[in-house]
Amino acid sequence: MAKRDYYEILGVSKNATKEEIKKAYRKLSKKYHPDVNKEPDAAEKFKEIKEAYEVLSDDQKRAHYDQFGHTDPNQGFGGFRSDDFDFGGFSGFGGFEDIFNTFFGGGRRRNPNAPRAGADLQYTMTLTFEEAAFGKETDIEIPSEETCHTCHGTGAKPGTKPETCPHCHGAGQISTEQSTPFGRIVNRRTCPYCGGTGQYIKEKCTTCGGTGRVKRRKKIHVKIPAGIDEGQQLRVAGQGEPGINGGPPGDLYIVFHVEPHEFFERDGDDIYCEVPLTFAQAALGDEIEVPTLHGNVKLKIPAGTQTGTRFRLKGKGVPNVRGYGYGDQHVIVRVVTPTKLTEKQKQLLREFDQLGGSSMHHEPHDRFFDKVKKAFKGES
Repeated sequence: MAKRDYYEILGVSKNATKEEIKKAYRKLSKKYHPDVNKEPDAAEKFKEIKEAYEVLSDDQKRAHYDQFGHTDPNQGFGGFRSDDFDFGGFSGFGGFEDIFNTFFGGGRRRNPNAPRAGADLQYTMTLTFEEAAFGKETDIEIPSEETCHTCHGTGAKPGTKPETCPHCHGAGQISTEQSTPFGRIVNRRTCPYCGGTGQYIKEKCTTCGGTGRVKRRKKIHVKIPAGIDEGQQLRVAGQGEPGINGGPPGDLYIVFHVEPHEFFERDGDDIYCEVPLTFAQAALGDEIEVPTLHGNVKLKIPAGTQTGTRFRLKGKGVPNVRGYGYGDQHVIVRVVTPTKLTEKQKQLLREFDQLGGSSMHHEPHDRFFDKVKKAFKGES
């Protein structure tokens, strides 16, 4: 099945900014994360969303995707690779093989026994809101393959050694020839008997079964930096799969999912929250206590504050993950209308309304709130 367009997956336009892409990813990843969404296709959708974000959030990968889409431009014409085909016996125009060499690098074979880096691993870690903000140190266990200590990775029984594959004679590939009107075509395929290694193990190691590797659960100590955010990842060098034929090991990538907070919302390094005010507090002013990640702080509410007014608490946000200071906390106040009033409270509000008169809405704010103060103080 053809892959969906990455912009369509995140629901953004092709001209979307990096911030718009990040916001779309955060919203969708929270909605479809398998730990939260139990729908059968949630895990697949989350994987699709993560893949789209990894490409579109990287300038180089995004430019590559915008130009080529899901097609790999290195794959060549029609998906042919120089390792798969070899053309010979054709003359004219300098020879078809010369043209093939120009486009495909001469059809050079890869040495099957050359050192190769091990595969990278990925681990998803769920953090609380506070853990993401302040960081933590923890141990994780990951499934891993390690070099077999019995055969030291050769796959052969101790005292023996791998032999040259009799089918491909150590080449790691089997070639078949086919004649065409254009000349001879040599089709190369990975040797199915040795898996491309060029070696045949006659007596396999009983510990690893001839693979040269054994499965283990590996414990790793991880230090998570303060300020890590949803969807970000941490690279732990050298903790991936072991290399092949003496190659370096791969890396471990820890991808973070941050649980939502019941009171705070995060946007980058800034935090947002809503605080309720009574009508009296908004009208007369007050000093209230506001919770932050760093403890409660006092916030002065001026008289006449309107619902939706935003106050900034500088430096009370999340520490920047790269160490560039702290974000801010933005407090949005909401004036709460009471739903259950006593008779005395109702009477006071009626008196307040009568005190205002028809000209109340046309008076300057200061005079209006002076009347509010008098009403609540019982003055005439």
